Amino acid sequence: MSFTHLDEQANPTMVDVGDKAVTRRTATARSVVRLPEAVLAALQDGDIRTKKGPVFHTAIIAGTMGAKKTSELIPFCHPLGLDSCKFQIEVIEDRVQIDCTCALEAKTGVEMEALTGATIAALTVYDMCKALSHEIVIEETRLLKKTGGKSDFQGK
Repeated sequence: MSFTHLDEQANPTMVDVGDKAVTRRTATARSVVRLPEAVLAALQDGDIRTKKGPVFHTAIIAGTMGAKKTSELIPFCHPLGLDSCKFQIEVIEDRVQIDCTCALEAKTGVEMEALTGATIAALTVYDMCKALSHEIVIEETRLLKKTGGKSDFQGK
């Protein structure tokens, strides 16, 4: 098995996507944040209200900003002009499920943008709620689905 981000001399390098076809590419990632009772008590009308403002709305804005800056954070990610970056945030029992779906027409996929968006949104939930409790746990971030390009992926 060879690594795509190493050249023939084993030096790190960005993958050359110049010969790839432009296709519609999508990716959905999920972050899950477990909230203690003190934070859940602040839940009102589908959002958590804190002195810093509405948590989920702010997380969506931060996650979108993060997805757009992925190439500045991950060394070999190509800079991408996203066509779409959407979030779905749902509270299920004591967990916040944050789904980020990114889409574009390009020569490379948007998995890292979706993963970054979901992660930054989860970190924003933590940051905005930490005054209520430090028992918040970001449990996981994972790719749920990707389409377009060489191969599609559907997680479990």
